[in-house]
Amino acid sequence: MDSALPARMSAALAALGDRPIAVTEKGFGLLAPAGTVSAASLARSRPSLFGGDFMLPLMVLRESALANNIAAMAQYCADAGVQLAPHGKTTMAPQLLGRQLQAGAWGICAATVQQLEVFRSFGIPRILIANEVTDRPSLQWLAAELAADPDFDCYCFADSLAGVALLDEALRPGLAGTGRQLQVLVELGQPGGRAGCRGVEEAAGVARAVAAAPALRLAGAAGYEGSIGHDDHEATLAAIAQFCRDLGRLGALLPALTGEPDYLLSAGGSAFFDIVVRELTAPARDSGRPHVLLRSGAYVSHDHGFYRRLSPGSRPDRPGPALQPAFELWAPVLSRPEPELAIIGAGRHDVAFDQDLPVPLRTITAGRPAPAAGAQGMHISALDDQHGYLRIPAGASLAPGDVMCLGISHPCTNFDKWRVIPVVDDDHRVVDAIHTFF
Repeated sequence: MDSALPARMSAALAALGDRPIAVTEKGFGLLAPAGTVSAASLARSRPSLFGGDFMLPLMVLRESALANNIAAMAQYCADAGVQLAPHGKTTMAPQLLGRQLQAGAWGICAATVQQLEVFRSFGIPRILIANEVTDRPSLQWLAAELAADPDFDCYCFADSLAGVALLDEALRPGLAGTGRQLQVLVELGQPGGRAGCRGVEEAAGVARAVAAAPALRLAGAAGYEGSIGHDDHEATLAAIAQFCRDLGRLGALLPALTGEPDYLLSAGGSAFFDIVVRELTAPARDSGRPHVLLRSGAYVSHDHGFYRRLSPGSRPDRPGPALQPAFELWAPVLSRPEPELAIIGAGRHDVAFDQDLPVPLRTITAGRPAPAAGAQGMHISALDDQHGYLRIPAGASLAPGDVMCLGISHPCTNFDKWRVIPVVDDDHRVVDAIHTFF
């Protein structure tokens, strides 16, 4: 399953591993002044997270969980006969994207051309912009990138006749004489949802416009099922399944427009990709050959909240890869102002709160880790910018100077709060550092 990275990407990632980590990066204010610190040097020295080199609060990723999740999702896709283009917006971390590509990913997804530019700067050769693009300067840059590199494989979405005309008009001057085209997937949406045609017939009209546009190539159909619901009620799951069947019906119309049997069918966030796989890999009702492409991103780190509840594997009738939460936020106890309240030194600038508040996992009391059961009965009730309100049993021994480990919910909005994230082994030794580029 392992795949070799392009030479350009390997060189860029090696350079990133040697990139100095400055004192201005959160958590590194003690270690960085002592000498040049980089991901590579941390891998060599393997300092303890609690050895006095790092300042708290500090967000870390657990290496064993990252490795498990990347391998488990790759195997799941291989067993299901589908391909995977992890959504790079989740992490914006080229080091992790490189590991996902090495594990067999088809390519990487971006949400904007700016994100695509970041990925291209690290040499990623195949990128799907899982979004419409209507910004003319971005399209002109994209045309130049396509013209400059014949090995760059790029795709984007379209959901309107106006959008198709804009794409063709903006790209055509830069692609003239190159033989290059931007590959386009027609996006199907839902009433009340985000972008996407509001029905198969409307989408078929957009597909005909793409097929007729000189600067574009009709490559497939796509959708996003996650906006249908944020729960696993039977009605939500049934609506997602029906949406996937509609997407399959749209895809079946495409070979007649392109004259080619092969096309992409892309959906699958991180919560309902099992339903996408089940519906889009059902026996074909036409002569085409759909290639199902998942766009899951949050699986790489998973979480202790939103995705832990909703991802495949969360209930017996939805089997899926055995994912593990990789994020941990370590924060000091600042105050015990009331018997049932402790204030910890981590807040909105450090941890996401858009889906769920962080979850207490365990404590370090008097320098000694407490078992996971030590966090039972505790919960975070609110966050300020730099403070967390930790509700605790009145008899808990937690005191200022102790350390709390928190789990997170919704990885996408945790990665973007940290420009450098230490990676720890299961003994809490720092073995790497992940750079993000939001």
